[in-house]
Amino acid sequence: MAETTLRVSDLLDEHVALDVQCLDRIYLNCYVPTLQTSGQVWWFFVKHLGFPIASPAIMEKIGTRFRRSVSRFAEDNQIPMVRFGKDDRKIDVMQRYVRAQARTGRSGVAAIGTAQEIQNVFLATLRERSSGGAPSYSFTKANRPILVYYFYLWDAEFGPAFIKIATYFPYPMKVWINGHEWAKRQCAKAGIGFTALSNGFATCEDHDQLQAICDRLGPADIQAFLDRWLGILPLPLTPADEAAGFWWELSMRQVEVSRTIVFDAPRRARAFTEALVTDNLDIGRPDTVELIFTGRRPGMAGRQIKNDTACKTKVVTVDTEVSMNAFFKHSRIKQYLKDGRALRIETVVNSPDDLNCHRRLQHLPELQRKARAANARLLDTERVGQGCVLASPAFERVALTSVTAEGRRAPALRFGDPRVMALVGALCIALNNVVGFTNRSLRAQVSHLLGEAYTRNQMTYDLGRLRLNGLIERVEGTNTYLLTPDGQRVAIFYTKLHNRLLRPLLAANAPPAPADLRTALATIDRHVGHYIADARLGNAA
Repeated sequence: MAETTLRVSDLLDEHVALDVQCLDRIYLNCYVPTLQTSGQVWWFFVKHLGFPIASPAIMEKIGTRFRRSVSRFAEDNQIPMVRFGKDDRKIDVMQRYVRAQARTGRSGVAAIGTAQEIQNVFLATLRERSSGGAPSYSFTKANRPILVYYFYLWDAEFGPAFIKIATYFPYPMKVWINGHEWAKRQCAKAGIGFTALSNGFATCEDHDQLQAICDRLGPADIQAFLDRWLGILPLPLTPADEAAGFWWELSMRQVEVSRTIVFDAPRRARAFTEALVTDNLDIGRPDTVELIFTGRRPGMAGRQIKNDTACKTKVVTVDTEVSMNAFFKHSRIKQYLKDGRALRIETVVNSPDDLNCHRRLQHLPELQRKARAANARLLDTERVGQGCVLASPAFERVALTSVTAEGRRAPALRFGDPRVMALVGALCIALNNVVGFTNRSLRAQVSHLLGEAYTRNQMTYDLGRLRLNGLIERVEGTNTYLLTPDGQRVAIFYTKLHNRLLRPLLAANAPPAPADLRTALATIDRHVGHYIADARLGNAA
């Protein structure tokens, strides 16, 4: 009896206990938009503060006042101050302080960390002046190592968080929060029972209500968090500065948008990952596959393994976690096992421009919507990857020249043609399904797979073939294309049929083909040889 092959779609359809989408880690820039140019600096010092000269001495005065206020704040509130070492992982150092604050059940500053870090700040340069003239300075931005403060917090609404404040003009900040931690506290307030993953949900009494809570987190909640803490922490700017329009605003630096699929048994999660990796490695869909060992990797702990060559490996299941990454510009989509029982898909947006979004916090809903769509397309692609059989009419429509409903001739995509196989192989790459592709990006991939020159005109013709056969569609108002469901099926069917069936069978009489298969083929060859000899049909000249 043939062994049943485990399929991704079977696990997703029959063994999912919880499926939830949520903002995960959110890392924000916090900057003063009215203090970003030399002219604005002059206006702040002279027109707002009333100094006769815009001098670096004013910066030093404000910075000294701020540093003293932080020391006084820590002393008055008995808050530990921790000096970070060069190689310290800050969250590990601060974890015990945050947990201690969490046990109180009250919002508060758990600890204040200090470090020297590179920041983009203003430097003053003395201009040349005539004899007896007043000094004059120009201000330019540059990256310099300066002192920064990390205020590690426990917040009743958001749980663990931190706010980092630079001690030099114009005092840039960073804000870190976690959407899952916020959602956990909203569930607790609403009386919805759940069990937690290390960063997410394992079970929940009310799945729909949980998703509604996750959908609710937005710019207003995050802005309220910042406003609340700016009213508590010592700051280099004053209420008078705020009233004059010199205050911080938020923009997105890194946003993780996640989808967590919890299976009904931990072994299902491992089976899903194994089926997924095994099915995708040899058609080149993930850019990298990381095998992250739970033991220590000397000299490389925690770093991504970026491999530009084709990844062909075995899935290691003992003491490992498997992480697959697909990179796009500055961002990436990653998949990995969460706590050994759930699949986590995350679109990590390191630059909102990658998804054609603006950076200001008000655009977070748009970015989240696009990132969720990317997560969904990746999962749909993986479903199609294991259910891509084409019925005979569909195969004939694509493999032979046909006529569209509008009466236009659709050129054939003939199976086995090297150019066609390179084309569909490039279309199998995960990011082409998730974020789309252009003439230029797809041409580079096809050329690499084809192993020879592939011109822009050839790419334009092939895009026309794909479009007329209903395999791709153009995103309105852009030069970007997306595969249609038929396009996904055709690309994967062609590639699998060629790479996994025909090519191995044509080479089945030699290693690395299994020995039993080579023996069977040798037996067939011997019997066929006997029939030829009996028929007195000699070998071809």
